[in-house]
Amino acid sequence: MAFDNTVSIVGNMTRDPELRFTQTGLAVCDFGVAWNQRSQNGEDKAHFFDVTCWRELAENVAETLGKGSRVLVQGRLDYQTWEGQNGERRTKIQVLAEDVAPSLKFATAQVNKVDRRDGGGNQGNGPSSGGRPNNAPNTGSDFGAGYDIPDEEPF
Repeated sequence: MAFDNTVSIVGNMTRDPELRFTQTGLAVCDFGVAWNQRSQNGEDKAHFFDVTCWRELAENVAETLGKGSRVLVQGRLDYQTWEGQNGERRTKIQVLAEDVAPSLKFATAQVNKVDRRDGGGNQGNGPSSGGRPNNAPNTGSDFGAGYDIPDEEPF
């Protein structure tokens, strides 16, 4: 049986991302997203979603985005049920994010590639320096003399 439960949401973050770590050291980040739906008679109805992301995505979201940021969230829906303090059954639908990106509709963004292969951070190297320290000049080229290497990595 195929599992196809994909959702994409574009909206504004309703609270700053909350980054925490599990007992085993996995990063998890929670935040809220809201978007407005305008009816034919001009009334707005707000829709609110809780979003959870894991691992490197969680760390990147917490470092980069904040309350009010317009974001694109792609992930899958998760349905949870529990019993509340007064004994009533409660339910919640949340988005388990597979990707989160800033929206460029009303803003600009600077993208920095992060290398976390060795267990954390850039260890003194710039995120887009190809392994060179941030202050090291770009002095040569693998293509021979006279060719400059751009400071950013190609995609």
